[in-house]
Amino acid sequence: MGEDKALISVQGMPLLQRVCGIAASCADTVYVVTPWPERYQHLDLPNCQFIRESPHSQGPLVGFAQGLTQVKTQWVLLLACDLPKLRVEVLQDWIAILDSVDDDAIAALAHHSKRWEVLCGFYRLRCLPQLLQFINQGGRSFQRWLKDYSVEILPLSNPEILFNCNTPEDLTLLRDGS
Repeated sequence: MGEDKALISVQGMPLLQRVCGIAASCADTVYVVTPWPERYQHLDLPNCQFIRESPHSQGPLVGFAQGLTQVKTQWVLLLACDLPKLRVEVLQDWIAILDSVDDDAIAALAHHSKRWEVLCGFYRLRCLPQLLQFINQGGRSFQRWLKDYSVEILPLSNPEILFNCNTPEDLTLLRDGS
């Protein structure tokens, strides 16, 4: 993108602030895992706490593991900062079914285009030992890690909510209302 995606403004609000607001509608405490918490101190992020990620964490999987060590809830909602079309109603519908998720499942995620939507879904805190083992063996891919475990599929009636703003072209499409 050539700039920090978390600070890109969409409809007058930085992406990180928007996603944190949605997360705060679903959880008492929102953790922002980042190597640069000072970049975001000026944003209006009520009920958000920063977890300083190692600047050399080697990707989102390792950052997620670092964040999991600070959390105490049974389920953890993991969201990327670049989900501008995410809707709180969808997350609340997913939360409502977490109690019925099979006990063997370490996560509850949407599945789209033959892939798990790993940065928009729920993980059980008890997955941390398996995650750390995978990372310690050199693993860095959510998809590869999850293939060895039971994952509950969350209903996804509108895949558009999972739109990631990853490129300048994506941003142009988003701002043009496409």
